[in-house]
Amino acid sequence: MERRKDWYEHPEYYEAIFGTDTVREADFLQALSQRYGTGGPQWLEPACGAGRLVEEAARRGLRVAGYDLSEAMLAHARKRLTPAERRRVKLSQARMEDFFDPALEGRVDLAHTLVSTFRYLDSEKAAVEHLTGTRRLLKPDGIYVLGFHLTDYARSGPEHERWVGQVGPDKVVCNTHEGLPEKRLRRSPMRNRLRVTGPDKDWLIETTWYFRTYDEPQVKRLFRKAGLRVAAAFDFDYDLESPVGRGSPRLDRVFVLQPDAAVGGGE
Repeated sequence: MERRKDWYEHPEYYEAIFGTDTVREADFLQALSQRYGTGGPQWLEPACGAGRLVEEAARRGLRVAGYDLSEAMLAHARKRLTPAERRRVKLSQARMEDFFDPALEGRVDLAHTLVSTFRYLDSEKAAVEHLTGTRRLLKPDGIYVLGFHLTDYARSGPEHERWVGQVGPDKVVCNTHEGLPEKRLRRSPMRNRLRVTGPDKDWLIETTWYFRTYDEPQVKRLFRKAGLRVAAAFDFDYDLESPVGRGSPRLDRVFVLQPDAAVGGGE
Protein backbone atom coordinates (compact mmCIF):
# COMPACT_ATOMS: atom_id res chain seq x y z
CA MET A 1 0.00 0.00 0.00
CA GLU A 2 1.33 3.44 -0.98
CA ARG A 3 0.66 6.29 1.45
CA ARG A 4 -0.06 9.78 0.14
CA LYS A 5 -1.18 13.07 1.65
CA ASP A 6 -3.68 15.79 0.73
CA TRP A 7 -6.80 14.60 -1.06
CA TYR A 8 -7.01 17.98 -2.82
CA GLU A 9 -4.05 16.92 -4.96
CA HIS A 10 -6.20 14.10 -6.35
CA PRO A 11 -9.32 15.84 -7.73
CA GLU A 12 -10.60 12.86 -9.70
CA TYR A 13 -10.91 10.78 -6.52
CA TYR A 14 -12.23 13.66 -4.45
CA GLU A 15 -14.88 14.10 -7.14
CA ALA A 16 -15.89 10.45 -6.97
CA ILE A 17 -17.08 11.03 -3.42
CA PHE A 18 -18.69 14.47 -3.62
CA GLY A 19 -19.86 14.53 -7.23
CA THR A 20 -22.91 12.30 -6.83
CA ASP A 21 -25.33 15.09 -5.80
CA THR A 22 -24.29 17.67 -8.40
CA VAL A 23 -27.51 17.82 -10.43
CA ARG A 24 -29.71 17.80 -7.32
CA GLU A 25 -27.63 20.58 -5.74
CA ALA A 26 -27.79 22.72 -8.89
CA ASP A 27 -31.56 22.22 -9.10
CA PHE A 28 -31.87 23.28 -5.47
CA LEU A 29 -29.69 26.36 -5.94
CA GLN A 30 -31.70 27.50 -8.95
CA ALA A 31 -34.94 27.03 -7.03
CA LEU A 32 -33.59 29.03 -4.08
CA SER A 33 -32.51 31.82 -6.42
CA GLN A 34 -35.99 32.00 -7.90
CA ARG A 35 -37.73 31.98 -4.50
CA TYR A 36 -35.41 34.13 -2.37
CA GLY A 37 -33.19 36.00 -4.83
CA THR A 38 -33.19 37.41 -8.33
CA GLY A 39 -33.22 34.20 -10.35
CA GLY A 40 -30.48 35.87 -12.41
CA PRO A 41 -27.64 34.27 -14.38
CA GLN A 42 -24.47 35.42 -12.56
CA TRP A 43 -23.25 32.85 -10.04
CA LEU A 44 -20.19 32.83 -7.81
CA GLU A 45 -18.68 29.74 -6.20
CA PRO A 46 -16.09 30.30 -3.48
CA ALA A 47 -13.87 27.23 -2.95
CA CYS A 48 -15.15 25.72 -6.20
CA GLY A 49 -12.81 22.72 -5.97
CA ALA A 50 -12.72 20.41 -8.98
CA GLY A 51 -15.48 22.37 -10.67
CA ARG A 52 -18.42 19.96 -10.67
CA LEU A 53 -20.98 22.70 -9.89
CA VAL A 54 -19.14 25.21 -12.07
CA GLU A 55 -19.50 22.84 -15.01
CA GLU A 56 -23.15 22.09 -14.24
CA ALA A 57 -24.06 25.78 -13.94
CA ALA A 58 -22.23 26.62 -17.19
CA ARG A 59 -23.99 23.72 -18.92
CA ARG A 60 -27.28 25.35 -17.89
CA GLY A 61 -26.27 28.60 -19.57
CA LEU A 62 -25.33 30.50 -16.40
CA ARG A 63 -22.33 32.80 -16.05
CA VAL A 64 -19.99 31.52 -13.34
CA ALA A 65 -17.08 32.98 -11.39
CA GLY A 66 -15.24 30.51 -9.20
CA TYR A 67 -12.10 30.46 -7.14
CA ASP A 68 -10.11 27.99 -5.09
CA LEU A 69 -6.77 27.83 -3.29
CA SER A 70 -5.73 24.53 -4.95
CA GLU A 71 -4.22 24.87 -8.40
CA ALA A 72 -4.64 21.12 -8.93
CA MET A 73 -8.38 21.49 -8.37
CA LEU A 74 -8.60 24.51 -10.67
CA ALA A 75 -6.69 22.71 -13.43
CA HIS A 76 -9.17 19.84 -13.20
CA ALA A 77 -12.08 22.30 -13.29
CA ARG A 78 -10.75 24.03 -16.43
CA LYS A 79 -10.09 20.75 -18.20
CA ARG A 80 -13.65 19.53 -17.81
CA LEU A 81 -15.22 22.59 -19.51
CA THR A 82 -16.12 22.68 -23.20
CA PRO A 83 -15.01 25.71 -25.28
CA ALA A 84 -18.57 27.09 -25.12
CA GLU A 85 -18.68 26.65 -21.32
CA ARG A 86 -15.29 28.33 -20.88
CA ARG A 87 -16.73 31.52 -22.37
CA ARG A 88 -19.20 31.67 -19.49
CA VAL A 89 -16.71 30.82 -16.73
CA LYS A 90 -13.94 32.75 -14.99
CA LEU A 91 -11.76 30.79 -12.54
CA SER A 92 -9.18 32.29 -10.18
CA GLN A 93 -6.77 31.10 -7.52
CA ALA A 94 -7.55 32.80 -4.20
CA ARG A 95 -8.26 32.27 -0.53
CA MET A 96 -11.83 32.54 0.73
CA GLU A 97 -11.02 35.48 3.02
CA ASP A 98 -9.12 37.41 0.31
CA PHE A 99 -11.09 37.08 -2.91
CA PHE A 100 -12.55 40.26 -4.38
CA ASP A 101 -13.20 41.03 -8.04
CA PRO A 102 -14.20 44.67 -8.68
CA ALA A 103 -15.89 43.61 -11.92
CA LEU A 104 -18.34 41.54 -9.87
CA GLU A 105 -19.10 44.10 -7.17
CA GLY A 106 -22.87 44.34 -6.74
CA ARG A 107 -23.50 42.03 -9.70
CA VAL A 108 -23.73 38.49 -8.32
CA ASP A 109 -27.20 36.92 -8.26
CA LEU A 110 -26.24 33.81 -6.30
CA ALA A 111 -23.11 32.75 -4.44
CA HIS A 112 -22.88 29.28 -2.95
CA THR A 113 -20.56 27.19 -0.81
CA LEU A 114 -21.75 23.78 0.29
CA VAL A 115 -20.30 20.64 2.01
CA SER A 116 -18.90 22.52 5.07
CA THR A 117 -16.04 24.20 3.20
CA PHE A 118 -16.79 27.40 5.14
CA ARG A 119 -15.49 25.76 8.31
CA TYR A 120 -11.92 25.77 6.94
CA LEU A 121 -11.83 29.47 7.84
CA ASP A 122 -10.11 29.11 11.18
CA SER A 123 -10.81 32.42 12.91
CA GLU A 124 -13.59 34.94 13.43
CA LYS A 125 -11.58 37.50 11.47
CA ALA A 126 -11.21 35.22 8.43
CA ALA A 127 -14.89 34.24 8.51
CA VAL A 128 -16.04 37.87 8.70
CA GLU A 129 -13.68 38.90 5.91
CA HIS A 130 -15.03 36.15 3.68
CA LEU A 131 -18.67 36.93 4.40
CA THR A 132 -18.36 40.70 4.05
CA GLY A 133 -16.33 40.30 0.85
CA THR A 134 -18.97 38.01 -0.61
CA ARG A 135 -21.77 40.35 0.49
CA ARG A 136 -20.15 43.21 -1.42
CA LEU A 137 -20.28 41.14 -4.60
CA LEU A 138 -24.00 40.33 -4.27
CA LYS A 139 -26.76 42.36 -5.81
CA PRO A 140 -28.94 44.03 -3.16
CA ASP A 141 -31.45 41.19 -3.61
CA GLY A 142 -28.90 38.47 -4.35
CA ILE A 143 -28.33 35.51 -2.01
CA TYR A 144 -25.44 33.53 -0.56
CA VAL A 145 -26.29 29.85 -0.01
CA LEU A 146 -23.97 28.54 2.68
CA GLY A 147 -24.06 24.90 3.78
CA PHE A 148 -22.17 23.34 6.70
CA HIS A 149 -22.65 21.34 9.90
CA LEU A 150 -23.29 23.10 13.18
CA THR A 151 -21.54 21.79 16.30
CA ASP A 152 -23.04 20.05 19.29
CA TYR A 153 -20.55 20.95 22.03
CA ALA A 154 -22.16 18.45 24.38
CA ARG A 155 -21.55 15.36 22.26
CA SER A 156 -19.44 12.71 23.94
CA GLY A 157 -18.11 10.73 20.98
CA PRO A 158 -16.52 11.27 17.56
CA GLU A 159 -18.55 11.47 14.35
CA HIS A 160 -17.88 9.31 11.30
CA GLU A 161 -19.10 9.33 7.70
CA ARG A 162 -18.32 6.85 4.94
CA TRP A 163 -18.82 7.05 1.16
CA VAL A 164 -17.96 4.71 -1.69
CA GLY A 165 -17.29 5.81 -5.29
CA GLN A 166 -15.79 4.58 -8.54
CA VAL A 167 -13.32 6.13 -11.01
CA GLY A 168 -12.98 3.84 -14.01
CA PRO A 169 -11.60 0.56 -12.65
CA ASP A 170 -10.61 2.16 -9.33
CA LYS A 171 -12.75 1.84 -6.20
CA VAL A 172 -12.69 4.81 -3.83
CA VAL A 173 -13.68 4.47 -0.16
CA CYS A 174 -13.77 7.67 1.87
CA ASN A 175 -13.88 7.74 5.68
CA THR A 176 -14.13 11.10 7.43
CA HIS A 177 -13.69 11.33 11.20
CA GLU A 178 -14.50 14.42 13.30
CA GLY A 179 -13.15 14.31 16.84
CA LEU A 180 -14.59 15.98 19.90
CA PRO A 181 -15.02 19.75 19.58
CA GLU A 182 -12.73 21.98 21.62
CA LYS A 183 -15.18 24.65 22.73
CA ARG A 184 -12.64 27.15 24.07
CA LEU A 185 -10.53 26.99 20.90
CA ARG A 186 -13.61 26.77 18.62
CA ARG A 187 -12.27 23.85 16.60
CA SER A 188 -12.72 20.13 15.90
CA PRO A 189 -9.92 17.79 14.75
CA MET A 190 -10.64 16.24 11.34
CA ARG A 191 -9.16 13.25 9.53
CA ASN A 192 -10.01 12.02 6.05
CA ARG A 193 -8.82 8.72 4.61
CA LEU A 194 -9.29 7.96 0.92
CA ARG A 195 -8.50 4.35 0.04
CA VAL A 196 -8.07 3.91 -3.70
CA THR A 197 -7.73 0.37 -5.05
CA GLY A 198 -7.55 -0.80 -8.65
CA PRO A 199 -5.66 -3.04 -11.07
CA ASP A 200 -2.43 -1.06 -10.68
CA LYS A 201 -2.78 0.86 -7.42
CA ASP A 202 -3.42 0.59 -3.72
CA TRP A 203 -3.28 4.07 -2.19
CA LEU A 204 -4.14 5.46 1.20
CA ILE A 205 -4.51 9.26 1.00
CA GLU A 206 -4.75 10.69 4.52
CA THR A 207 -5.45 14.35 5.25
CA THR A 208 -5.77 15.96 8.69
CA TRP A 209 -6.88 19.47 9.64
CA TYR A 210 -9.07 21.42 12.06
CA PHE A 211 -12.57 22.70 11.30
CA ARG A 212 -13.87 25.80 13.07
CA THR A 213 -16.94 25.12 15.21
CA TYR A 214 -20.26 26.97 15.35
CA ASP A 215 -23.42 26.41 17.30
CA GLU A 216 -26.54 28.24 16.16
CA PRO A 217 -26.17 31.37 18.35
CA GLN A 218 -22.51 31.71 17.32
CA VAL A 219 -23.24 31.53 13.62
CA LYS A 220 -26.16 33.95 13.81
CA ARG A 221 -23.98 36.50 15.60
CA LEU A 222 -21.38 36.03 12.87
CA PHE A 223 -23.89 36.64 10.09
CA ARG A 224 -25.12 39.83 11.76
CA LYS A 225 -21.54 41.07 12.14
CA ALA A 226 -20.98 40.50 8.41
CA GLY A 227 -24.13 42.37 7.40
CA LEU A 228 -26.13 39.31 6.36
CA ARG A 229 -29.53 38.07 7.47
CA VAL A 230 -30.95 34.55 7.29
CA ALA A 231 -33.87 34.43 4.86
CA ALA A 232 -34.39 30.68 5.27
CA ALA A 233 -32.57 27.53 6.39
CA PHE A 234 -32.72 23.97 5.08
CA ASP A 235 -30.90 20.71 5.68
CA PHE A 236 -28.80 18.58 3.35
CA ASP A 237 -31.92 16.85 2.00
CA TYR A 238 -32.22 19.90 -0.30
CA ASP A 239 -36.02 19.92 -0.08
CA LEU A 240 -37.35 23.38 -0.88
CA GLU A 241 -40.68 22.58 0.77
CA SER A 242 -39.11 21.49 4.08
CA PRO A 243 -37.26 24.41 5.68
CA VAL A 244 -35.58 23.79 9.04
CA GLY A 245 -37.81 24.92 11.87
CA ARG A 246 -36.76 26.68 15.05
CA GLY A 247 -35.21 24.24 17.51
CA SER A 248 -34.54 21.52 14.94
CA PRO A 249 -32.14 18.85 16.30
CA ARG A 250 -30.49 18.45 12.88
CA LEU A 251 -27.05 19.99 12.62
CA ASP A 252 -26.67 19.95 8.81
CA ARG A 253 -27.76 23.40 7.64
CA VAL A 254 -28.03 25.26 4.38
CA PHE A 255 -28.45 28.96 5.18
CA VAL A 256 -29.96 31.29 2.60
CA LEU A 257 -28.31 34.63 3.36
CA GLN A 258 -29.33 38.04 2.05
CA PRO A 259 -27.55 41.39 2.39
CA ASP A 260 -28.93 43.38 5.30
CA ALA A 261 -30.28 46.59 3.83
CA ALA A 262 -29.42 48.41 7.05
CA VAL A 263 -25.70 47.76 6.50
CA GLY A 264 -23.74 49.87 4.01
CA GLY A 265 -22.09 48.21 1.01
CA GLY A 266 -18.56 49.52 1.52
CA GLU A 267 -16.26 48.45 4.32
